[in-house]
Amino acid sequence: MTSAPLIPPPHPNPHVPSFRLPPKACDTHCHIFGPNSLYPYVPERPYTPPDAPLEMFKALHDRLGIERAVIVNATPHGRDNRVVTDAIAQSGGRYKGVANVDESFSDRDLQRLAEAGITGCRFTFLPRLGKLPDMSSFDRIVERIAALDWHVDLYLPATLLSDFRPRLMALPIPYVLDHMGVVDVGQGPDQPAFTALLDLLREDEKCWVKVTCPERMSRTGPPFHDVAPFGRALIEAAPDRVLWGTDWPHPNVPVMPDDGDLVDLIPLYTDDPALQHKLLVDNPARLFRFAD
Repeated sequence: MTSAPLIPPPHPNPHVPSFRLPPKACDTHCHIFGPNSLYPYVPERPYTPPDAPLEMFKALHDRLGIERAVIVNATPHGRDNRVVTDAIAQSGGRYKGVANVDESFSDRDLQRLAEAGITGCRFTFLPRLGKLPDMSSFDRIVERIAALDWHVDLYLPATLLSDFRPRLMALPIPYVLDHMGVVDVGQGPDQPAFTALLDLLREDEKCWVKVTCPERMSRTGPPFHDVAPFGRALIEAAPDRVLWGTDWPHPNVPVMPDDGDLVDLIPLYTDDPALQHKLLVDNPARLFRFAD
């Protein structure tokens, strides 16, 4: 798919947020793209990102006051995880990663990724990002990564949870649901999909949720305050299993966010400093195994 459409770059000048992040605050969902000259995008990619290399990534986090990050390898890089592992190697222990893997990876390949700072792998259940995972292959990979103490990251819309709930409940490892299940905010917090997400989060102690991507969910647009009740509900449901992140550089969003707005949403999700610390520091340190 060499004609994959070019997507917009991130916001060129995000404002310094009013909310001051605590020390060791972690952006648990962000990406690095390229540069293509060093880390080529795969031909079969669903979209073509402008380069958003490590230098831009670090500058953004310095501006926002973010000290730690979990870099999620995105679909344009396919199964080549070097863009993530090379960044981790330069981070002095401040970065971890989530890889893209398949059954072509040997056990030794997976072990090398673990040694390089990878703590999980990702599966995407959005048709626009490519064909859906083969579930028998998914099960086999999950069984193999359990030995590494990894988690599995799932870009799985909450509208599909009723179908996937039995499989999720039976997983032998922790799983993380991306982007608040990308629910339709216009349907309100009582909608069946969001209720199913809250129920799963409360009932399954292996379930974690990322309070991320309000720009994908909002009906009112920046600064995305209509998403705040959803973030509050998730934090109240399981304060020890929620995570926060930016999704920088924001591939395929309906409106490009100012990352300062995303930080300033945090006190609208919770104004309790103890809960903020769990969301931003304690929970990611535990799941991604940062050395404190």
